[in-house]
Amino acid sequence: MTADRDESIRADPGLTDDARGAAGAETRSGRDATVASVVEVADYLWPFHTQENWDASELVVGRPEATVRRILVAVDPVSSVVQEAVDLRADLLLTHHPLMLGGQSSVAADHYKGRFVHELIENRIGLLACHTNADSAASGVSEVLIQACGVTDSRPLQPLAEDSSVGLGRIGTLDQPVTLEDLARRLAAVVPPTAQGVRVAGAKDREIHTVAVCGGAGGSLLDAVAATEADVYVTADLRHHPVSEAREAAMHGDDDGLCLIDLSHAASEWLWAPVGAAALEAALRECGHDVEVLVSTRRTDPWDFRVPSPHPEPQDRWN
Repeated sequence: MTADRDESIRADPGLTDDARGAAGAETRSGRDATVASVVEVADYLWPFHTQENWDASELVVGRPEATVRRILVAVDPVSSVVQEAVDLRADLLLTHHPLMLGGQSSVAADHYKGRFVHELIENRIGLLACHTNADSAASGVSEVLIQACGVTDSRPLQPLAEDSSVGLGRIGTLDQPVTLEDLARRLAAVVPPTAQGVRVAGAKDREIHTVAVCGGAGGSLLDAVAATEADVYVTADLRHHPVSEAREAAMHGDDDGLCLIDLSHAASEWLWAPVGAAALEAALRECGHDVEVLVSTRRTDPWDFRVPSPHPEPQDRWN
């Protein structure tokens, strides 16, 4: 642990003594982590107070005092991931998407969410959700996505008032310009394969300099991106009408307008999972905890397959 990192963890007022790591590290080395200490370290990495007001990033299942020796990180709390956590004998499942988002009032096992809760509790596995707090973090979901595009220096699209380095989305300039097709192929090579694949709106040979991204569903930021210098917006779950309007505006504008790259929602966020897992494991180790943090191998994109069209590919409208 570096001196700066060591001091920042010890000095951070949001962490209790249980989550601090520098002083007396030798005497505390190997001490078991608890659910509470993992939550506090997660709060240090991806502060919960930065989540959107509609979100439910929090500890969902688990006793704060329970011991944690193995953590599984995944995008979605779905049945295959819950079973994977059971099979791996994980003590904590950390998912990006919350399980209880939308006013769930019962955890009875006659519903799949209730069954998940029972399965986790019966196997003594905690569940922690880090959603929009991990989206907004300076080293969070969107930052990992824009780095995959080839941008190493970025800023938030919508910074939080109290911290200009934190906020939804990211924007920055590519280290080296590429064509739109090359950027799309670059992303297709690093995100998990999905039935959707990578959808692109814009001329294949358009030269891309500035990239804006938002991991997950980023349609709400489309107008904000259009007001920037971005050549392309990389996100997921873009709907027909906003995309059509953006392309029409680009066609009839004074310049080349905004290109769009639409990834699968899960694929756009999965890139963060190994990065977040590594950061969590390192921070816990700096706190004197020997915890194994694994990344789920389950594909959780909900679409199963795509039927290719028997017709020729659509002509490129932008040439």
